Amino acid sequence: MIDKKIMEMKNEIIQAVRENVMIKSVLADQIGDMPFGEGIQRSLEHALNLAKELGFRTKNLDNMVGYAEYGEGDEMFAVLGHLDVVPEGDGWTYPPYGAEIHNGKIYGRGTLDDKGPMIGALFSLSAIKELNLPLKRRVRIIFGTNEESGSKGVKYYVERDEIPVAGFTPDAEYPIINAEKGILTCVLEKNFEKQNGKIKLDYILGGTAPNVVPDYAEAAIYGESINIKELMEACKEIEMVENLQIKLEKGDKDNYINIKVFGLSAHGSTPELGKNAISGLIHYLSLLELDGEVGKYMTFLHKNIGYETDGKGLCINLYDNVSGKLTFNLGTINGNANKIKMEINIRYPVTKKYNDLMAKLEEKMSPMNIKIEDIRHKAPLYVNPDEELIKKLQKVYKEKTSQDPTLLAIGGGTYAKAMKNIVAFGPVFPGEEDVIHQPDEHISIENLIKNVQIMAAAIYELAK
Repeated sequence: MIDKKIMEMKNEIIQAVRENVMIKSVLADQIGDMPFGEGIQRSLEHALNLAKELGFRTKNLDNMVGYAEYGEGDEMFAVLGHLDVVPEGDGWTYPPYGAEIHNGKIYGRGTLDDKGPMIGALFSLSAIKELNLPLKRRVRIIFGTNEESGSKGVKYYVERDEIPVAGFTPDAEYPIINAEKGILTCVLEKNFEKQNGKIKLDYILGGTAPNVVPDYAEAAIYGESINIKELMEACKEIEMVENLQIKLEKGDKDNYINIKVFGLSAHGSTPELGKNAISGLIHYLSLLELDGEVGKYMTFLHKNIGYETDGKGLCINLYDNVSGKLTFNLGTINGNANKIKMEINIRYPVTKKYNDLMAKLEEKMSPMNIKIEDIRHKAPLYVNPDEELIKKLQKVYKEKTSQDPTLLAIGGGTYAKAMKNIVAFGPVFPGEEDVIHQPDEHISIENLIKNVQIMAAAIYELAK
């Protein structure tokens, strides 16, 4: 019954998704009362105007976030997603904001992440409304506006409005993600005294972000006793063992050597898939006769961090049966002979405690007078498999796809962490190409409608 109604809405759904995708809702500077720029504002207004046309109550919270609501009842169930998108980048076959249809697919930034599913969610609720199906809980479709760059919009909502008793976000993958590791990002800062070694460090630099495995790092060293032959031997050792490429180049000044290390990038949640260029550079510098404190620091880093991605050397290699092992990524480094700062990204198992992790990290850093600063923490998410939310989503997924509703644990973070008792549910199906944030992002019309039908069934099951 619901599926049939959604099929009758098919053309409306496609058109509404295309209209929103055509809006370039990339973060921009605030303009007047538009906190995230004109594009995101227009995208939010489009969604709320569509919701009004479909007969829903709507609310705009100071252009930070908005929602559509339907039904009556003391409790409220929510579908949470976002309308902002990452910049389009290069390499597109079709215009990134053209929302063109080719071979049964709608192409454009946001078609999959997250405009397609969120506009689709409105029609999921509309089908329930049009069929006059009885609900015991109110339902809200909450439109975030800043998920890709800080989630300020949904934080604004949490501080000012009603928190749902349960909900899901169609902003990841199927079947159901009920466990998301805790995420700790921080800066490790070390100050040094005056250099007095045979070889001195001029500068060190590498990486782009703490949650990205760095594929490039560089440093410059100088000193009258530099032996090129010895430097080349050190290169061979690292290249053979770690399969990293190292280049040595003479600097503009006498007795200066530039060191360049090339690795392989990967996401910070799966650092084992990359080859860390900063780790390679630190390893290389630890083999040289560097100035006293700087040399000791490089030796400490290589011994206690090295190429490990589980934090074993730092004694933080935590593990649980729900979400697996802790992952560690050394993401950036920047400094000179006076001060070096590094950014690290740690994702720890869902049943472990943040305070315990920090205590172990501080214990390791304290003897070396390494400061832990700029701490950013997102607590882990874990919804017990026995909860009503999980059981009913599993039931719906099984009925709609005939596939096993496996529960997933991930190292990344989704919008589900914004509120309690929310899990990620869709929109990418198992085995499907994940083109989120990629050139030629798209969603097939078949999968768009399938998502709308699954979300409608899930909303009805959890709100009836």
